Amino acid sequence: MPNTYTQLYTHLVFAVKNRQALIKPDFREETERYMTGILQHKKHKLLAIYLMPDHAHILIGANPAIALSDTVQVLKTETTNFIKEKRFTPFRFNWQEGFGAFSHSRSELDHVVKYILNQPEHHRKATFREEYVALLKRYEIDFKDEYLFEFFGDTGD
Repeated sequence: MPNTYTQLYTHLVFAVKNRQALIKPDFREETERYMTGILQHKKHKLLAIYLMPDHAHILIGANPAIALSDTVQVLKTETTNFIKEKRFTPFRFNWQEGFGAFSHSRSELDHVVKYILNQPEHHRKATFREEYVALLKRYEIDFKDEYLFEFFGDTGD
C-alpha cells in the first residue's frame, strides 16, 4: 500500500484579540507546551514556537491530512479554553480572527527557527505591525490595511 510523503513547512502567525498584551511570561511556556501537545496530537511536527504578549509564531512540519485553517482554529479554541480554565489572566482572553501562514523550504528552516525563538529581541527593533506587514510584503501577499489584525499599541484607525 503506498504512503503519502510530504515536506510542508509553515510559519503561522496570529494575534490576541482587542490588541491586548495578555500572554504573560509566567504562563507563556506552559501555554506553549499545551499548544505543542495539540499539534502533536494532530500529527504535525513542531519546529519552533514563541508566544509574545500579543501574538504567536509557530513553525510546523504540517500533516497534509489536516487543513491548515482547521489546525489554527483548533489551536485558538483549545488554548483560549486552556488560558481561561487556568485563570492565567483576569481579563477576557481570545485570539483575533484570521492568521498568517508562510511556507518555507527545508533550506530556510534554521533561519526561521532562530527568527521565531528570538522574538523578544526582534521586537525591540520592530513592532508586531511592522513585522507582520514586512512578512506579507516579503512573500508578495496582497493585503488591505483594514483587514489586518488590530495591533497592540495602535493609536486608532
